[in-house]
Amino acid sequence: MSFDADAAAAPGSGIFGLPFTREQARVVLLPVAFDATTSYRPGTADGPGAVRRASMQVDLYDRAFGRVYEQGIYMEEEDPAVRQLSKDAAEAARPVIETGGAEPDNLRHEKALTIVAKACERLNEFVYDHTRGVLEDGKIPGLVGGEHSVPFGAIRAIAEAHPGVGILHIDAHMDLREAFEGFMWSHASIMHNVITRIEGVAKLVQVGIRDFGERELAMAKEHKDRIKVYFDEDIAWERERGGDYADLCRKIIRKLPEKVYISFDIDGLDPKLCPHTGTPVPGGLSFHQAAWLLEMLRESGKQVVGFDLVEVAPGPDNEPEWDANVGARVLYKLCGAAGPE
Repeated sequence: MSFDADAAAAPGSGIFGLPFTREQARVVLLPVAFDATTSYRPGTADGPGAVRRASMQVDLYDRAFGRVYEQGIYMEEEDPAVRQLSKDAAEAARPVIETGGAEPDNLRHEKALTIVAKACERLNEFVYDHTRGVLEDGKIPGLVGGEHSVPFGAIRAIAEAHPGVGILHIDAHMDLREAFEGFMWSHASIMHNVITRIEGVAKLVQVGIRDFGERELAMAKEHKDRIKVYFDEDIAWERERGGDYADLCRKIIRKLPEKVYISFDIDGLDPKLCPHTGTPVPGGLSFHQAAWLLEMLRESGKQVVGFDLVEVAPGPDNEPEWDANVGARVLYKLCGAAGPE
């Protein structure tokens, strides 16, 4: 295949301007334009398309990971049925979200919760079936969201294929809330659902956490054999005292088993890098800190068996595309971390 990695992306080319088909690619990305339970600011359904457009400006040689593109990266077309499912579920969820959560004995809210739950369950099966198919083909699955509820089906499929897998979870939030606002599959409940519903996940290692509820903290302590939290405040304080960030990365990576799934919520970064994400929080990792963690994970010899990038949301009318530009570069780093040995 004749391909000039230094040339401009050709019209009609795939993600990152690449020419690969699904059959030729080792990494297969699934865009999931679903955004129904976002509790503060919607917009993540437009994330996959925005990241894809911005990816055309990403230079393809990475100093840490080298020629990431050579393994073959392919992104599926967005499924219009998923976007419609998101639209219908978001419309049902809106009155619940606007009142701060489901009210007891409110029949309208009960109906809304049922509609949203069924939509999320359909989405979970769609993502699960796609991820299982990618794994059966011997490829690495990646998911581009969408709100953070969308990777549940992917994690379920990964845990079945790789029992004992660990999750490296980069996020501002623990996402350990049980049925947040009444929504069983809330974006704020993804890791609660993973821990309570997917036995094949051996470890959840959370990095960058700085916004959480007391019950979430209690759950992390209750499941301390499976959940390890690296709070953003502690990371920042350690660096202020002259601590070695590389040593911290090694400690984080040692907590993970040999096979790793990465769940990367863009709001784990400093919000100046993702100002339009649904729930931005002051603090967070710099781009370089996140990249170094991924690079050291790769260098450790542990195997990345799948990943997701979620909660990227473009600005109004998709302008400016700063969020998507950052997201596209994080996505390329994730592809690099999942590269062949």
